[in-house]
Amino acid sequence: MNILQVSASDGGGGAHKIALALQMGLRERGHGSWMAVGRRTVENPNLYQIPSGIAPGPTRAVYEAAALALTPLVGRVRGARRARLALRSAHPLEYARARWSGREYFDYPGSRRILEIPPARPDVVHLHNLHTEYFDLRSLADLSSTVPVALTLHDEWTYTGHCAYGIECERWRVGCGACPDLTIYPSVRRDATHENWLAKRAIYEQSRLYVSAPSSWLLDRARESVLATAAADWRLIPNGVDLRVFRPAEKAHARELLGLPQQPLILLFAANRARANRFKDYATIAAATDLVAAGLRNRNLLLIALGGEGPPQFLANGELRAMPWEHEPARVAAFYQAADVYLHAANADTFPTTVLEALATGTPVVATAVGGIDEQVRSLAGAPGAWSGAAFDADVATGVLVPPHDAAGMAAATIALLANDALRAQLGANAVRDAATRFGLAGQLDATLAWYADITRDWRAWRATSS
Repeated sequence: MNILQVSASDGGGGAHKIALALQMGLRERGHGSWMAVGRRTVENPNLYQIPSGIAPGPTRAVYEAAALALTPLVGRVRGARRARLALRSAHPLEYARARWSGREYFDYPGSRRILEIPPARPDVVHLHNLHTEYFDLRSLADLSSTVPVALTLHDEWTYTGHCAYGIECERWRVGCGACPDLTIYPSVRRDATHENWLAKRAIYEQSRLYVSAPSSWLLDRARESVLATAAADWRLIPNGVDLRVFRPAEKAHARELLGLPQQPLILLFAANRARANRFKDYATIAAATDLVAAGLRNRNLLLIALGGEGPPQFLANGELRAMPWEHEPARVAAFYQAADVYLHAANADTFPTTVLEALATGTPVVATAVGGIDEQVRSLAGAPGAWSGAAFDADVATGVLVPPHDAAGMAAATIALLANDALRAQLGANAVRDAATRFGLAGQLDATLAWYADITRDWRAWRATSS
């Protein structure tokens, strides 16, 4: 098959990594596999930058100067970056006007030519995150009538009035409007969320999409949204990680490789902009670490916030250390291999790749039961601080789930694992087996290819009856 993945970027957070892993994995299996992105960060002959809206020349120079002049009015992002985003559009001044009014802007003509980007015509176009100002959502109707279009959801933006996650807001069910927080990413300046929601609904009513999600939590919500009018099929396909990279390794060797001390107990939390990310919950992580340090005064403790920024914070017997985001997969794996427990707290999350990476390396996970996380971690029955949901015996459990925002519960569960080497080792071994069964990239590729086969068969039958 020939498959074109479409994503906002080829690097960065989990959604981009998943799209890139699919593109590379499909090519390894002999398929024609390419990727078109709004922002290209690496050199790869199979990755293509979606062209900007205006060709270089005098017209572009005029628009660029105008866009730069208007950037103080159209958002908090630095002017140069906002100008580059504006130049993806057909009409940068209209882009600026839309930003000022709170409307989501879709006039990105480069994305309307994605079928022309790869060297061969795709049999399937597989869309991922469509926000981040690079894709014309209005093109879905024509695109989906020309070629089968798969859409994998990584967040909730497709059916909200502006945000990637409503967090505790459910207004997307009734049309948005009266938005409680316009600053949630992707932010808007004014409350045009109802108009944005209506625009998306109108687009989906004219489109035909095959929709998947990695978690039942997200898939069920999408079924209840305006996106349902476009869905010809729903498919649950859990994300996977490359088990050749994310695998158990000697803890001492991983710490030596990363220049980490050998003696402390190490807790790990990984997220892009770990301390400042609105969708993560670093405050609960930090508070829990403080409680763990107080409960284990005879041990030194190190919390690493991988992907965080800022100076270290010191406790009586511990340190909270931010470290830059890693892009090299082997070094990312080494952080999990070096850790004793992986902590994950979130305000909103679909199916975090970091949790899968921790499980695959044999690092037990203590996480808040938010979004689809309870579909990843099998929580230990009877563990201190554990949630009231599903629980598993020690020969099956892979970590402990605690209620959202429960720092005390997270600390109690973490202390219990750190104080019992045998239990921690058992949960780690369970995690490796469970990841191999449920969360390998090979399994995700198998499921995705089976989905493509179903999609193309169904789409051809639909075209035959609709023409």
